[in-house]
Amino acid sequence: MINRTAATLVICLLTFTMTFQQSVVANSNSEKDASLLQKVKTGIVKLGVGQSSRVSLTLKDKTKVAGYISEIGDDSFVVANLESGGRTTVTYPEVVQVKGNNLTTRTKVIIGVAIAAGIAITLYIVRGAFCDGC
Repeated sequence: MINRTAATLVICLLTFTMTFQQSVVANSNSEKDASLLQKVKTGIVKLGVGQSSRVSLTLKDKTKVAGYISEIGDDSFVVANLESGGRTTVTYPEVVQVKGNNLTTRTKVIIGVAIAAGIAITLYIVRGAFCDGC
């Protein structure tokens, strides 16, 4: 009697666990898609519009689109090709990966200062190595 009750309890727990696990997986995929969609929208808006907002996209069908963002809408955006002038309308859910090349002025200044400091340190070290009593 105890063995039969224990076996029934184990079967019920396993059934509940398997059912609950499948629903969690389904929710996480939809949440992951919504999160990716929001990240793509935020990234595109952050890059802005114009020829300085160059972008390279990978879409779900494995095609690649490169150019600059010419228009941004609620459901889609338009990428214009620099060479051919062709325009491709891309919806946000189609995008798998976005690579943008749009540095802010602050970032450019920081990079410039870092390069200048590196050159100054290098010159100081080289001068000290070759000039013993200077």
